[in-house]
Amino acid sequence: MFESVQIVGRGRVGSAIAARLEECGVSVRDDGAELVLLCVPDRAIPEVARSIEPGAWVAHTSGATPLGALDPHTRRFGLHPLQTFVPGGGAAQLDGSYAAVTADTDEGRARGFALANTLGLSPFELADEARPLYHAGAAIASNYLVTLHAVARALFEEAGAPPEALVPLMRRTIENGFELTGPIARGDWETVDAHRRAIRRVRPELEPVYEVLAEATAR
Repeated sequence: MFESVQIVGRGRVGSAIAARLEECGVSVRDDGAELVLLCVPDRAIPEVARSIEPGAWVAHTSGATPLGALDPHTRRFGLHPLQTFVPGGGAAQLDGSYAAVTADTDEGRARGFALANTLGLSPFELADEARPLYHAGAAIASNYLVTLHAVARALFEEAGAPPEALVPLMRRTIENGFELTGPIARGDWETVDAHRRAIRRVRPELEPVYEVLAEATAR
């Protein structure tokens, strides 16, 4: 494991990681560390990596970015905490989460797994070429859940129903292991058609979203 880490980028992810490392007694430094961990936007990773003097281990926390973005460094790995973070949420946001670790050497893989364990994450190995597909799945599960809530909220507001009532419903769906219920599961296509007509009447711009989701659900 690393005894010292320099974190570049103290945003949502970087600040949570820094807090957890400090809790674990790892020295978080501004320079001269064994590991330089890049917690910067994906587009900035190659430029930041090139600015770092070779020698230390270098890693990034991006979900989709390949290891090649860390060139010219060869002592490298990727560690993506599979979690959503909020500003000021602290190290506890890492608890119980998984982490995708990508490396091109056995030592890099071992280092990545050790760092994940220190952070309280459950690591799994991910092939470099699979990162974009993996990250697409993560985006659907997390980012698009926000979109789904926004669409459902808009329809509730049009119906005069309280939008806050959606949250317990969404939480219970997760708690129930994503077991499908509702009109499509029952084969109640008349209800589905009624949904389409109602949406088309008051929020026609949302009908394509409903159609795509209904088709995917039916399959």
